[in-house]
Amino acid sequence: MKQQTIAQPFFLEGKGLHTGLIIHARFVPAEENSGIRLKRVDLEGQPCYEARVEYVSGTERGTVLENGQWKISTVEHALSALYAMGITNCLIELDAPEMPILDGSTAPFIEAIRRVGVQQQNAEAKTFVITQKIEYTAENGSHYTIEPAQQEEFAVEISFPGNILHDQKAVLTNLADYPDAIAPARTFCFVREIAYLLSRGLIKGGDLQNALVIYELPIAQETMDQLTDALGQPRQDASKLGYLSPLKYENEPARHKLLDIIGDFSLLGVRLQGKITAYRPGHGPNTACVRHLANVLNI
Repeated sequence: MKQQTIAQPFFLEGKGLHTGLIIHARFVPAEENSGIRLKRVDLEGQPCYEARVEYVSGTERGTVLENGQWKISTVEHALSALYAMGITNCLIELDAPEMPILDGSTAPFIEAIRRVGVQQQNAEAKTFVITQKIEYTAENGSHYTIEPAQQEEFAVEISFPGNILHDQKAVLTNLADYPDAIAPARTFCFVREIAYLLSRGLIKGGDLQNALVIYELPIAQETMDQLTDALGQPRQDASKLGYLSPLKYENEPARHKLLDIIGDFSLLGVRLQGKITAYRPGHGPNTACVRHLANVLNI
């Protein structure tokens, strides 16, 4: 395929999931062979680097890129949308150390790209064709298989303890289906994680509009009230287990994990023609697998 960029600039504004700041993101057309680059316009000298796996510095509740003062968290959603829409060159200007979380999915990015259009360029996109099966197992047991296929395909299986979020699978065999089948799937977390994340100074911008919150282990009503108050959210009945907002798909969590994989694997800096199958993926194992691939494939 040919390299592509967006036809016109577009803007997105919203809270940062972890900082709680109102963040402004400007997406700008970019020249051939420039890749996906992120610029911190709020820092002296406006440092700008390509979104590549060598800059990954953290993976707790999102993928973090860092090089000196240049640091940007929660990049995976924007990168996933750009990759799925075939955008190989784009400049993203940010005025904060994080991408806006928006509604926790990639639907707002997809809508914006569709609105401004895609511009085909002359150069060929850097594509690596998988010709043999490659397997990778992370330290935590997450397992990945990358094997030959006629196009870009993805399959995910997730497994969590508890009675609410059962084992789930999601499959994407054609990127053209991404906008409807994958993009609306929201990031998710468990009620039991919220107190810990808040104690780490994370999810200051989290709410029931930008994440699918799963309540599977009963807690005292007083504890539930403290958590919802800390997030500025309506109080919930602690006796009712389940999802605290309606599901968009029966397997929405698995679909979101697939969304994340596309964003994290885009950090290779090339397109992969092949099928990626992941068991119990996460940002840490995803990016570790990407580093492994970069070494194996000499990318």
